[in-house]
Amino acid sequence: MSERAASERHVPVMRDRCLELLRPGLDAARAAGETPVVVDATLGMGGHAEALLAVEDDVVVLGLDRDPQALQLAGERLSAYGDRLRGVRTVYDRVDEVAAENLPAGRGLAGVLFDLGVSSLQLDEAERGFAYSYDAPLDMRMDGGEDSEDETAAELLARVSEAELRTILREWGEEKFAGRIARSLVARRADRPFATTADLAAVVDAAVPAAAKRTGGHPAKRTFQALRIAVNRELDVLADAVPRAMDALADGGRLVVLSYHSLEDRIVKRAISARTTSSAPVGLPVELEEHKPTFRAVTRGAETPDDAERAANPRAASAKLRSAEKIRAVRSTT
Repeated sequence: MSERAASERHVPVMRDRCLELLRPGLDAARAAGETPVVVDATLGMGGHAEALLAVEDDVVVLGLDRDPQALQLAGERLSAYGDRLRGVRTVYDRVDEVAAENLPAGRGLAGVLFDLGVSSLQLDEAERGFAYSYDAPLDMRMDGGEDSEDETAAELLARVSEAELRTILREWGEEKFAGRIARSLVARRADRPFATTADLAAVVDAAVPAAAKRTGGHPAKRTFQALRIAVNRELDVLADAVPRAMDALADGGRLVVLSYHSLEDRIVKRAISARTTSSAPVGLPVELEEHKPTFRAVTRGAETPDDAERAANPRAASAKLRSAEKIRAVRSTT
């Protein structure tokens, strides 16, 4: 593990805007006479959590992460805040269960923050196998623990059929050369299995036509993204987690989500849209109470970092930020 402090290794994306979006939820909790509790569903190295704890001196943060390295680093970074930070090793689709375990019965969260995708820690630690720029064991498991029962990227590559691999690359990597790459990977593994990131990147590079490599970055980046998503079931977990987070919010509570590619953003957009639009059947002359939206959109579509932040923090370049607020639930009188 790198000896650099977490604060030196991680620059939180759109930090100030995230805090601004969360603040009304904190105020709503205070107005109800409650201590504001926020779930940072992707604690990572604690950048967003630190900013929140430093500015809001009564807030409690429940920090979720499946990665024990991340929890250790964030815990060290935020030790000065004592029990205002409670680290929980778990996958973030348990957000509602964690809230229920840590809040009095009937209480909701003031806010939930998701900062999706691969973390700075995972990218920076070469041995984790997330990056094509390092030669390392082909792992890609986000939990990063020796006790993990999940399969590695190398194990996944060894077992899936060519058709399954093509689907993974096309759907989760949005790779237009998915067929060519899948054929090349299957042909190569017949000779010897994949074991390292450099080995995988070289085979993908050779499979992509030269003309397509003139723009768009490293030719293996979409393959690495697709395999990482498959290994960690990221999109399935996200599709389950966002509605659970919305359920766990108190009235006035805020959902804030940072995503980094279109697949993530599409899931978040769909989940927010489902709660911010009427569920009344088309043609119904009167909207019944139970059909009214339970959330309102806070951001207008997806917000993006400004030019200064993109220049200062390359990992912010593709970020999209969406937020929604839980409005007072209107219950049916029937």
